[in-house]
Amino acid sequence: MIQFSQVSLQRGTQFLLEQADMTIFEGQKVGLIGANGAGKSSLFAMVRGELHADTGEIFLPGQKRIAFMAQEVEDVDRTALEYCLDGDDHLRQIEAKIEHAQAAGDDHAHAHWLSEYENAHGYTARSRGETLLQGLGFKMADMEKKVADFSGGWRIRLNLARALMCPSDVLLLDEPTNHLDLDAVMWLENWLRNYPGTLILISHDRDFLDGICTHIVHLYQKKLNVYKGNYSDYERQRAEHLAQQQATFEQQQRKRAHLQQYVDRFRYKATKAKQAQSRLKMLEKMELIGPAHIDSQFEFTIPMADKTSDQLVSLIQADLGYTLEDGGHKVQLGNCNFSIRDGQRIGLLGPNGAGKSTLIKSLVKELPLLGGERVYGENTKIGYFSQHQLSALDLEASPVLHIQRLTPTALEADVRKYLGGFGFTGDDALRAVKGFSGGEKARLALSLIAWQKPNLLILDEPTNHLDIEMRQALTEALQEFDGAILVVSHDRHLINSTVDEFFLVADNQVAPFDGDLPAYYAWLQARQQQAQKSAVAGASSTEAKVEKVDKKEERRRAAELREKLRPLRKQIEKHEKDMHKAQEQLDVVTEAMSDSSLYDIANKDKLQALLADEAKWKKALEQAEEAWFEAQEALEQAEAELS
Repeated sequence: MIQFSQVSLQRGTQFLLEQADMTIFEGQKVGLIGANGAGKSSLFAMVRGELHADTGEIFLPGQKRIAFMAQEVEDVDRTALEYCLDGDDHLRQIEAKIEHAQAAGDDHAHAHWLSEYENAHGYTARSRGETLLQGLGFKMADMEKKVADFSGGWRIRLNLARALMCPSDVLLLDEPTNHLDLDAVMWLENWLRNYPGTLILISHDRDFLDGICTHIVHLYQKKLNVYKGNYSDYERQRAEHLAQQQATFEQQQRKRAHLQQYVDRFRYKATKAKQAQSRLKMLEKMELIGPAHIDSQFEFTIPMADKTSDQLVSLIQADLGYTLEDGGHKVQLGNCNFSIRDGQRIGLLGPNGAGKSTLIKSLVKELPLLGGERVYGENTKIGYFSQHQLSALDLEASPVLHIQRLTPTALEADVRKYLGGFGFTGDDALRAVKGFSGGEKARLALSLIAWQKPNLLILDEPTNHLDIEMRQALTEALQEFDGAILVVSHDRHLINSTVDEFFLVADNQVAPFDGDLPAYYAWLQARQQQAQKSAVAGASSTEAKVEKVDKKEERRRAAELREKLRPLRKQIEKHEKDMHKAQEQLDVVTEAMSDSSLYDIANKDKLQALLADEAKWKKALEQAEEAWFEAQEALEQAEAELS
């Protein structure tokens, strides 16, 4: 049990905690949430004993092993695998004892420590370390690479692997998904779900928290508020509390009405049907999500360009890749045919290193084509976000100055009002960027993109460094955006809420993916299992042979998954057609009833017939909608079971 009793913690003149209470019981998996700067990392430091409370008591059980994810890399000269294995301090100590006994010729001590080594599962340590590293995206060829050879993001992954390698009773993880791709996030979620100890997790990824946590601790107004359940349960409970306030309720209703207006307007237009359905799903959750974020400081929209083109960008028989130092070329995606049309909302899926970033960089001209054509529409205007945009910011300039450089005629008052939606209020709008956190830089980069009114948004991991409130605001802004979207993200809530179709980047190709995220996870697992089988079967073969995947087996598994879901998808299509037909008939009746002469006594029978038709088609529409909802729920449940 970990217990905080009347704990106060002061930093400078500000209290982070003030007479706060909290109890975490053994085996619980706790998500720690709160605004940036609220004191989450300080709470971790107190649990680890590195920071002491100013008042109150913190009870930590003795003899409990605490593992944590470091933010800095200690020894860059170690290999990746050895660095990971260093996480098991106890095992390393035993290894040192074995070497010492062997050097001293002490057979008794040597035998004793060999027995301890076996008890500490030392003989399986390397395979366990390799499994952890592979799950987090490292290849077998990376195991013997020096830590110094990896970029900053990959070093953070090494620190995560090292924390997971450490046998522990309490595991503390601070933003573990920030530098992971979607595949690694899914793997980590499964690993943590099976972790037997007590987990305390800081994360801004709501789906990640939903998949793991049994409790949520909200650090809010210097208190530690404990909620039972996962993040969605927390939202529901907090919403019930906040909904009692009339102002909150009224603001929620305005948001619901805005979403409903879009749904009513576009649900039965072929070009907008998918967008309307995604907003309809969001509307169902609004009662739970809206009030829980009603006090967020972030609220903004992304305006659409005044003009657009039907075909925004196309790659035609294009070879995508890199030019090597020796002048040669490495083609990652060959003979690629890929287009984005106005209004499309695409999510890119694919294993790490398959070429998702290569595709994006080729679309925005960051990479020259190695072959083929790249064609833009006459009015294409791209808003591109990647982590590189953060480093391109002028560190000496303020957010206001960044905007004014884009539009010199813009009034400062208008600019500051606009930036307020991105959380830059008061003096923050005039501060130099060099003092900004990663989250603040990401918010500024997004604000610059939105200010320029694009008709195509290309977003490469836009939620890195963003807290939950800003992610929610970005999700809502993307839902409202009328242009096209192409997004790569490990944030499943953002993907599920904003895209309507998926493309898969794998095996040097880009192709439509017939499925959603659960189906992708099933595909990924099948691919990994087949890769493992191939590795075992070809242990004596070359590495290239080991990494081959049985594509026939992949196709069989994918076909099997589609076959199980096909009847439900057909039902949904049928109900959508029924809704479309009923709405069309209602439109005909409504137009007929707009004739003022219809209400003359002479046309009484005709009016009665039209009223009967109206009632008939309204009922048909309601029945079709209800059937659609039931089929949609059944499909989602089946996909979850299959995943």
